[in-house]
Amino acid sequence: MRPIEELTEEIRAARAVLGAARRVVVLTGAGISTDSGIPDFRGPQGLWTKNPEAEKTSTLSHYVSDPELRKRNWQRLAEGSMWEGKSPNAGHRALVELERRGRLHTLITQNVDGLHRAAGTSEDRLVEIHGTTSKVRCLDCGDTAPMERALERVRAGEADPRCRVCGGILKSATISFGQSLVTADLHRAEQAAAACDMMLAVGSTLTVYPIANVVPIAHQSGAPVVILNAEPTPFDGLAEVVLPASISEALPLIAAAD
Repeated sequence: MRPIEELTEEIRAARAVLGAARRVVVLTGAGISTDSGIPDFRGPQGLWTKNPEAEKTSTLSHYVSDPELRKRNWQRLAEGSMWEGKSPNAGHRALVELERRGRLHTLITQNVDGLHRAAGTSEDRLVEIHGTTSKVRCLDCGDTAPMERALERVRAGEADPRCRVCGGILKSATISFGQSLVTADLHRAEQAAAACDMMLAVGSTLTVYPIANVVPIAHQSGAPVVILNAEPTPFDGLAEVVLPASISEALPLIAAAD
């Protein structure tokens, strides 16, 4: 990552690309939320680096086969959400401003923290491709319910709350390793990428598939690509502009009104 003062030309170039666009599709990853105090997963201070069991919890086969793992996970959630007290930062708010100006076609996020919603991104513009922690889903019948309702049951003494419809295993309504993405969400994301006139990838390593494919889809459809990420990505070679900068500093400058 480079200081924002060293990236004047890149900021100007990214603003020029956005200034000519009317159907901007944005893909966000964990990097946009780090300035809100939410660590990434595999970095030096990442959630999984510091707590390897959390990665097991995010792997469907481990979650389903290990009741003790589920109980510990539910207890951690009941003691306090990892997002508790976290709020959107300037990067999230810049994308809301982009929508307000009528430029945002679709915002695809790999994050499950709900900060885009909290910032004010509209439901009809948002694709939470990896789901959300605000709900739970039964792995057997698919019934969904508010997460807080399940956590109230845990606090009342249920160590491993089960689905009240069918008795199946409950899990946060996020996409774990070993689970397929929601087909309708993936289709919507890919269609948006094919129709956009700019792809802006923010805070994503672009290594998680299939959603990383939206970047080459947009490129192949003729849309310019701008990548804002602290570290290099596999698709930097496709990008018209690459910005290795602080997202909460750079994104408001890129998305500022013309």
